[in-house]
Amino acid sequence: MLKDYNELRKIDVTPYCDLRDGITYLPYNKCIDLLHENGAELVFFLPVPNPKTGGSLYESESAFLDKNGVQNRCYETKIEIHIDDKIYYMQSPVMNGANPVKDNSMSQQRVWNSMTRSFVKAVAMYTGLGFSLWLKEEEIERKQQETADQYHDIRKVKERVLQTLSAIQKEGNLTLEQTAIQMGRSADELNAWFKQYDILFAVENNLEHVLKKIRQDNYDKRP
Repeated sequence: MLKDYNELRKIDVTPYCDLRDGITYLPYNKCIDLLHENGAELVFFLPVPNPKTGGSLYESESAFLDKNGVQNRCYETKIEIHIDDKIYYMQSPVMNGANPVKDNSMSQQRVWNSMTRSFVKAVAMYTGLGFSLWLKEEEIERKQQETADQYHDIRKVKERVLQTLSAIQKEGNLTLEQTAIQMGRSADELNAWFKQYDILFAVENNLEHVLKKIRQDNYDKRP
């Protein structure tokens, strides 16, 4: 008989893990071995066919345009997991690394990877095996996304610039005017630059709105 949730949760699965894209993960075949080693007699999973297509891939009915004007859909897989006399289900997105897969990068391998990832995640959720690893992985992915968002957000760029300016003034005991002189600029020029961040943010939003409308209109006019 498979050990209970609390016992399986305590197992350190890291010696059985591999590293991919900076994230530690438990391969599905090693996950199956660990379940057998801890009391399970029957372990396997099967794809749940899409009732509309008969295939293993699920997709959103409506297509959408991304910010680059490329048409895409949301893709997922669904599996049925058997562990002894228990049956679980898990539905997960098809991913390209840390990002959802797009039409132009879909492959059978990514569909399979989605199903094996679903299996390991379902095992963690329902049995406790590897659950701590999933907590760490989701935290890493969340921080990676936050870092990417901060890097590209104009307001975050302004925030970083002001933090650097504050550090210069504090550690170098410099006024804004003295800092500007170090840069070969005037204080008025620096202040004008800081205002540009807010202006650029507004301009970017307006331009994206116009572009989105144009692309949607063009998409709607297609035969």
